[in-house]
Amino acid sequence: MISAGFDPKFLGTAAGTPALTDSGTADAVELDGSTTIDYTHFSLALSKSRKFAIWVAWNIDGDKLKALSRSSLQFVKDPRVPDEFQVGDELYRDDRLDRGHIARRADLCWGTKAEAQKGNKDSFFFTNITPQMDDFNQSAKQGLWGRLENAVLEDVDVDNLKVSIYGGPVFNADDRVFRDVAIPREFYKAIAFVVDGELRCSAFLLTQNLVLAEALDLDEFRVFQVSLTELEKRVSFTFPAELHAADTASVQLLDESERKPLDSLADIRW
Repeated sequence: MISAGFDPKFLGTAAGTPALTDSGTADAVELDGSTTIDYTHFSLALSKSRKFAIWVAWNIDGDKLKALSRSSLQFVKDPRVPDEFQVGDELYRDDRLDRGHIARRADLCWGTKAEAQKGNKDSFFFTNITPQMDDFNQSAKQGLWGRLENAVLEDVDVDNLKVSIYGGPVFNADDRVFRDVAIPREFYKAIAFVVDGELRCSAFLLTQNLVLAEALDLDEFRVFQVSLTELEKRVSFTFPAELHAADTASVQLLDESERKPLDSLADIRW
């Protein structure tokens, strides 16, 4: 049987699932009476108003990853979710916007062959996609943003090579509108893992300064390591108490002007 959804106990200790605020709950799509929508190895909550995920949570078993092709897979809307709450190919035609996975495709290709193949396919639902500039990962400090999951597995002696990740876009009231869709310019990612039996969590914020005129242009990418408390000020959910207790951001700079972007993976406090 193929396991469905994010497993909050995947790390061998409770890491929890995000809890929507009252406003987040009111804005979330419900499926079978729940605001959590499950897929293979990941789950998410979807915003009705913004039509993108509020949060996505996924598990990675680094010891069981499989290299699978994406050549035959197509981006599709989830038939379980009303079409009016999903952004599809209409946004991405003839422009510089890419269909960017929140839960990375490669992160979900693990387990049995059937599980890995299902995770690979499920990653292409538009509910797991946000618009990103076509040079998103390349421009983000030579791919720093796209390499965070790999980095923790390479740089830290992670117990059992298992990682749980929480990520998604930040919805700002002044996000620029393109083709009637407000394009998120900020994204967050929180990476939870266990070292010598101790739960740790490192959180990050990426900002992409989008200039949306007749054409799409990219001004700058910046990646910051932040606290979960700071992230919660920007989103409509709260992180589990277990992750707050495990937060590796030792000092929270209240003045954002004092915070420096990460220049390389070596700057990360795991």
